[in-house]
Amino acid sequence: MSAVLPIICLARHGETAWSLSGQHTGLTDLPLTARGELNAQSLGARLLGFTFAKVFTSPLKRAVRTSELAGFGVEAEPDCDLLEWNYGQYEGRRTKEIHEERPGWQLFRDGCPGGEAPNQVGARADRIVERVRNVPGNVLLFSSGHFLRVLTARWLGLDAEAGRLFTLDTASLSILGYEHDQSEPAVRLWNDTGHVEGRFPPAFAH
Repeated sequence: MSAVLPIICLARHGETAWSLSGQHTGLTDLPLTARGELNAQSLGARLLGFTFAKVFTSPLKRAVRTSELAGFGVEAEPDCDLLEWNYGQYEGRRTKEIHEERPGWQLFRDGCPGGEAPNQVGARADRIVERVRNVPGNVLLFSSGHFLRVLTARWLGLDAEAGRLFTLDTASLSILGYEHDQSEPAVRLWNDTGHVEGRFPPAFAH
């Protein structure tokens, strides 16, 4: 990886009771499970050797706690634009349950009644993209799965709906960056969870 071009590391929070059960967890402020805390520590080990000019976190406790356990609690700055998708009436519900009353529903296309539409989440992602591109160095973001998927789509210049093409596991590490220059945004690493299972894939050189 280029020593000149910056990278943006995306850290999804560790496991919660609802991420385990498949319930949509937007603004409900759940803590990490015991395993989620262990995975967050493993994520910190995976990030050893990285240097960051800025670290930002969603203000929700599952992201803040993940940043703390990963070793970035002191420097992580809360940013409300990193909040998870507001699921409105679908908060706490599983996709299967939603499909029973609304067949064919797709989050990234249809949004949530009483919550956010895809373009609203995309607007928040755009603000994050602008913010991190103005940082002279690497950036680390702690947030939640659906928001980070929209952020990745917008980083690549795709519509927010394209977030459906990316999947993210809890405590995963992904890296956004560039190919030849900053006019060519790219995905450098996606959904790395080898550290969660105790296997460390070859690290990028920085």
